[in-house]
Amino acid sequence: MIFLGLVLVLLAVGAGVLVFTEESSRYILFGYTFELNQVEMFLAGAVTAAVLLAGLWMLSSGARRTAKQRRSLRDQRAEASSRVARLEEEKRELERRLEREHAAKQAPVKQVPAQREHTGRHSAVPEDDRLVARGSEDIRR
Repeated sequence: MIFLGLVLVLLAVGAGVLVFTEESSRYILFGYTFELNQVEMFLAGAVTAAVLLAGLWMLSSGARRTAKQRRSLRDQRAEASSRVARLEEEKRELERRLEREHAAKQAPVKQVPAQREHTGRHSAVPEDDRLVARGSEDIRR
């Protein structure tokens, strides 16, 4: 819409320039000769003014619509960003809660006797020995 408005404005400005540069009421346009009387000249001016106003209206409404779309897109991005931040905070809170629950369950862990030697083979592991996904609390050696 902005492009069409710009084309209409340029056409109206071009018609105005054509009228102001000619010394007579005889105009040659695309190989055709036009000779206008006063009424025809007035009507041509009115049409040119209408085209100019239509072009300016199209330019302004297209610019408003584009600005509205950009504002809406910016608001949607901000909303999505805040939603992601909220979800990340909820995830961190759930991870902390899970770590607290896991630490509470791991508190009464018994130590494995130090005399047991690792022979390279799979040895029997006491039932109270637990494997932890991160490996830092694995008491098997």
